[in-house]
Amino acid sequence: MGEVVSRFDIHVEQVREFEFMVRFDKEQYAPLRMDEPPPLGHDAAPNPARILAAAIGNCLAASLVFCAKKSGAKLDDVRASVGVELVRNERRRLRIGKVSVRLETALPLDHPAIAGCLETFEDFCVVTQSVREGIDIAVEVVPRAETA
Repeated sequence: MGEVVSRFDIHVEQVREFEFMVRFDKEQYAPLRMDEPPPLGHDAAPNPARILAAAIGNCLAASLVFCAKKSGAKLDDVRASVGVELVRNERRRLRIGKVSVRLETALPLDHPAIAGCLETFEDFCVVTQSVREGIDIAVEVVPRAETA
C-alpha cells in the first residue's frame, strides 16, 4: 500500500470464554475489556464491532475538529452518533454491512471553517478511510512457547 511511517503492537489475552483483555502499547493507556453478547459471551463489555464503530465515530469527529482548527475555528462540542447494521453474508456469517455516522457541531454548516472542511475532513480519518479501502490483514496461528 505505501511506506510504513509508524508501527505499534497491542496484546489481547483471553480472560474467560469470550471475554478478553486488551493491553495497549503505552503504560498510560488503561486496559480495555471486551466480550461478546449472548449466546456466546456474557455481554460484560463491548464487542469488537462496537469498538470498531467507536473508532470510526471518534476518528471522523477528531478529523472534523482538526480541519476546523486549521481553518481558524475552534470546535468544542462535536458529537458523533454511529449506527451499525449487522448482516449475514452469502455463507451466513455475520458481517458489518453498513456504518452510518452523524456528526453534530454547534457551528452552522455555512460557517467558513465547516463549509471548507465538509469535502475534505473524511480523507484525513485514518480509521474510516482504512476500513473503506480495505486493510491487508495477515493472520498466523502458532503454539505458545513453553516457558521454563
